[in-house]
Formats: sequence, C-alpha cells, structure tokens
Amino acid sequence: MVNDKQVLLYRKKREAGSSQEAAAAKSDMSANTARKWEDLPLPSVAGTPRDWRTRLDPLGDVWESVVVPLLKSPDGGKLQGTTILEELKAKDAARYGNALLRTIQRRVRDWRAVNGEGKEVFFEQEHPPGREGQFDFTHAEELRVTILGQPFPHLFFQLYLSCSGWRFAELCYGETFEALVRGVQNGLWDLGGLVQVLRSDNLSAATQELRDEAQRKPTKRFQKVLDYFGIGYTRIRAGKSNENGAVENGNKVFKEALEQRLIVRVSRDFPSIESYTAFAEEVRERLNARVEPAYVEELKHLRPLPSARIPAYSDVEVSVRKWSTIRVRENTYSVSSSLRGHRVIARVHPDIVEVLYKGSVVDSFPRLRGRNLRHIDYRHVIHSLVRKPGAFARWRYREDMFPTLTFRLAYDSLRHSRGERADVEYLRLLELAATTMESRVDAVLQQFLDEGRALDCTEIRQLVETTPERPLLVEVLPVVADLISFDSLLTGECIARCERQEYEFAIAV
Repeated sequence: MVNDKQVLLYRKKREAGSSQEAAAAKSDMSANTARKWEDLPLPSVAGTPRDWRTRLDPLGDVWESVVVPLLKSPDGGKLQGTTILEELKAKDAARYGNALLRTIQRRVRDWRAVNGEGKEVFFEQEHPPGREGQFDFTHAEELRVTILGQPFPHLFFQLYLSCSGWRFAELCYGETFEALVRGVQNGLWDLGGLVQVLRSDNLSAATQELRDEAQRKPTKRFQKVLDYFGIGYTRIRAGKSNENGAVENGNKVFKEALEQRLIVRVSRDFPSIESYTAFAEEVRERLNARVEPAYVEELKHLRPLPSARIPAYSDVEVSVRKWSTIRVRENTYSVSSSLRGHRVIARVHPDIVEVLYKGSVVDSFPRLRGRNLRHIDYRHVIHSLVRKPGAFARWRYREDMFPTLTFRLAYDSLRHSRGERADVEYLRLLELAATTMESRVDAVLQQFLDEGRALDCTEIRQLVETTPERPLLVEVLPVVADLISFDSLLTGECIARCERQEYEFAIAV
C-alpha cells in the first residue's frame, strides 16, 4: 500500500524534472501506480480504512475458545506467539503451520493493547536549574583503548547536571569511596558552584548494603562529605536505572562521542595515560560546548563553594605482619622489614597507597584493583631470603621475585645448569639488583643469555660494579639579566600606574 511519504517524494522528484519512471523508482513505486497519484489527494486523505476481511480468518474457530483463555490466564501476559502456535499444532499440525506465526503475534499484540493489563508508565521530570547533579561510574572497556599496545581497563566517573546537561568526566580505576570523593569534589570545583542535591544509584561506595533495600541509606563516611558541602542526597530504587536516567544517558552519549573520535583518530593506542586523559578531556569539552547557554544560565542558581576541599583519601591503621606484609582493603602489600611488628597507617588514595610511620611517608605503591591481589617488592625481603634460600622453592610469593622477563629466563638457565644450587645463585643475583641498580643487572644478564654463557654470580657482580654509569649531561647556559627593563620602574609614569592599581584593588576589596 502506498503511503503519504512515497507520494510526496514522487511529486518532489517530478517537480525537480525527473521522468515518471525515474520519480517512481525513487519513491519505491511502479510507474503505473505512480501515475494514479499525480493529481489525487494524499493516501491518508483519499483512502478509507478497510473494515472487512479479504480472506477467511485462519484462527476463527480457535481464537475465542483456545487462544483467548490462554491469554487471560494468570501468567498470560508472558505467553509468546511461538508457544501458542505449538499448542495449535498439537491439535492439528496439518492445519496450523509455521506460516501462521506472524498472524498469531499480530493478533496477540492487538488483543493485549485493548484487553491486556496496564503497563508501567514513566513520568517525565522537570529539573529546575541548579537543583540536581547526578553521578555514576561507567566501565569503558568497550572502547578497546590501549596504552603502548597493552590493554587499559578503566572507568569514568561522571557528574552530570540534570537541567543543563553539563558534565564532568574523570578517569578512574574502580568504584571506590576515594575515587567517589575525588570525583565529586573535582566535578564541583570544575563546575564552579554547589547544586542542592546529588543523586546516584545504589553504589556500595556511597550507600550501605542492607537486606531491605528500602532502608538503604548513605554510609557514615559519605554522609560526612555531604554535610561538609551542605548538599542533599537521593538514590534510585534497586534495579530502576531509569530513575537515574540523566547520567545513564550521559554515560552513553559520552562513550559514543569517545568512540566517534577514536574512529576519526584511526588508532586506539596512546603513548601514555596522560595523553589519553587529555583526549577524553577534549571530547568532554566539545560536549559541554553544545550546552553552553543552558550551563551559563544554571551557573546563576548555584551556591558558592567552600573555602577548601576535604581529603580524598582514607587512613587505615594496620600491623606489619611477620611476613613483612600489610593487609589493606582485602589486598596484600609488602613493606620494609624494618617495620615488622609495628603499627603503621596505610593512606589509601584512589590510585596509590602510602605507608606512614609516626606521621612520615616511608613507602608508596600503586593501589591494586580488585580483591585478594598482592604487590610484593623483592627489595623488602631479599636480605632475609638470601640467608634462607631453602624457603624460596615453596614460598607463597615466589612468582613475584622475577621483576622482569630477563630475570625469569636467568633463573630457568640456572635451574638447567646448577640444579639445586639455582635458588642460591638466583637470590644472590636478586640481592645484587637490590643493592645496585636493577636495570644494570638486567642488561648484564641479557648479555650473558644472548651469548649463551653460563651465569656466574661473581663474574656478573664484577661487570655490574665496574660498568660505569653513563651520566646525563645537561648543558647549562649562562643567564644574562637585562637591567635596562628595571630603569622603567624609576619613571614617574610607572610609579603613578602602580599607585592607581593599588587604589583600585583596595576599593574592590
């Protein structure tokens, strides 16, 4: 059946000078059909809805007696057309074939539109300017970004203004409390003011996990953050992501924009995390430019920011165990063995963990992403391990004692040539790397492996200690001050200008 769109397109092509055949082809009509609509009214005006059947109803004798009772059953709203067709086939397979499936599906759809249960209704909300900002974390693995050829799993934290559509986006590595506090503060400072209410889904970093979801509320830590800024907080019901629709859609739009820019860029590989961060920031600024007028208007309704930020880290007091490790947020980190038996503070930032003893930072390392992971630095334990080489073979963290692939290959070579003495020799090499420079030991080991020479710790030590380190030479050019420019400070005009600026500043204050 021809529709209005086809006829309008046909007439437009004819007015542009196309022949009947060409215009009809562009409009997806035959030439004979097109000729009928040269001067007739549009089909929506000229046509009369047909209220009679052109063939016998194939479901006439079973619709009311079989199908409708099924649709009216307690779970009839979940019933599919394929299931109904299978029931009819069981009664008469020759009469009810697969060709009836689309007919059944259309009849079921039409019946439910008139007789079915009411569906859930969504209510479009009005967002006054300056009232609400929604925040959320979103995974970005689907972008397939790599750093120097290596996969780069990451997330984005996003703060989104429900009224204007302005957004703040920040790279992060986990949905942690520290990443949440940093993201909220950076977003508010980038925004330049405070909204009245923040809204999110049921993030474990922000809300307590309770059996009764209706009783779920902000954690004590996050409530203190809200109280500091004087901001209210609302959350969605569990499983109702549409109630956080502004930022959910904002996540979708932001990642689609990143995807488009990556396609234009051709390569998804970046030389550093900083360069990728700058790329994402450029995409964010382009999106914000689209809502600039609404953002400027919303700025008028924001409250002023406080004078200072609050720390975006958490302090956890832990004991250094006899294995020279600490347990922080369900992950294990090694520390200097001199701290064994002492209580230390693990300062957990979004991306790093610092170890403080008596208020001083004594170590720091990247924060692990996940649970039951470990970060073991051989420098913390090698001096003890080299005196107890027998413990190496079955040590729980043995695989962490190979800082590079070269060291692993060196150990395999020692196992082949030295047998049971391999552990002793390898630990001596590892101690050499800890007391000198790992890169120099790595280079000498690689040289031995390339030449196929047997690894000898004494010979390797001599080479490492006698190989001079190439100093980085920096040419320092003398700085010659131009004293002529200082003469202008003595002129009356300069003095008068300074006095005038000082007076204007005093008036402004």
